[in-house]
Amino acid sequence: MRIHTFVRLLLFAFVLVAFAGPPSPLSAQVTPADSAAVLLATAAAFEAEGERDVAEALYRHIVQQFPGTPAAESALARLDGRVTAGGETELRVWATTYGLWMGVAIPLALESEEPEAYGAGLLLGGPAGYLAAHQFVRSRPVSPGQARAISWGGTWGAIQGAGWALVLDLEDDRIEDRIWSMIAGGAIGTFGGVLASRSEITPGTATAATAGSLWGLWFGVAASVLADAGEDPTVAASMLTGNAGLVAGALAGSRLPLSRGRTRLISLAGVIGGFAGLGTALIAEVDDEQSAIALPLVGSIAGLIAGGVLTRGEDLEADPYETGASGLGQGALVNWSGGALSLSTPLPTPTWDLAARAHGQSGLAWKIPLLNARF
Repeated sequence: MRIHTFVRLLLFAFVLVAFAGPPSPLSAQVTPADSAAVLLATAAAFEAEGERDVAEALYRHIVQQFPGTPAAESALARLDGRVTAGGETELRVWATTYGLWMGVAIPLALESEEPEAYGAGLLLGGPAGYLAAHQFVRSRPVSPGQARAISWGGTWGAIQGAGWALVLDLEDDRIEDRIWSMIAGGAIGTFGGVLASRSEITPGTATAATAGSLWGLWFGVAASVLADAGEDPTVAASMLTGNAGLVAGALAGSRLPLSRGRTRLISLAGVIGGFAGLGTALIAEVDDEQSAIALPLVGSIAGLIAGGVLTRGEDLEADPYETGASGLGQGALVNWSGGALSLSTPLPTPTWDLAARAHGQSGLAWKIPLLNARF
């Protein structure tokens, strides 16, 4: 691309913003929608000049970094859905697997005894699940955290359906009614995951929610055994504590510095502690049920606490989707992050000059970062 073409296109972007009219001082605050609009105008200018590769790169950047803005919707429309955010493959895989499960579950719930029904379900279920996910990810980019929110929502909903069907003893505990409960629970959970995915979800938050639900399930079972509850109260308690763990994990992941790697290590420490407690019970030849469950419970709790303390302050295997949006350590001439020094090409970024806008000027400026530091 020739230099004079680049300069001409930048001037064109200035003109586009200038014709937008002078804003009032009260509206001079920069918003993500403002930044996205500037990038969209610049991308459109590149596209008009035939620089389609540059324009497409800018469109993708707008969709990934400014989701939910009008500019992102326009950029996605111009890309015709050809944009990814990292979670599309995971969602397709899960949806295909879930479609296969539905292909078997529906004939089973309908009490079908014909092998053709199960064969047709297997033939149609997988492709139907894949196509549904494919169409969904074409409508908007799906990050890894959003994909896991949807996939675990459907899976956890099915688990909840099976558990509550057991507690309520539907129709004399018929297997068909349990299957229907799992189908309904999975549908509700998937719908909830889709609603949750309308907001950005980091992989760390999604992993923390998944781990929290499983740990809550275990704590509910262990506490019920210690309380000498019956079968139905145990299942009900585990379902409730699992839901509480899911909510607690999601809140912790969104408010604490929990990356996907750190969350997994904390859970791994809990698993190690639980098996250490089980090993202790076996060595000590514990013969009563309460003691046999208490030792793994205490061990897992101690392991989770130790894992949280030992990994504090570490961002192990930081996910690019959790750190990339901040721009720290990238895009500047000199970058300092995690004790490491690196050099890279400075990336010009459009921004607003608030003082100029307050005086009725366009206010469009280009920022070229020379130093980014993260301590």
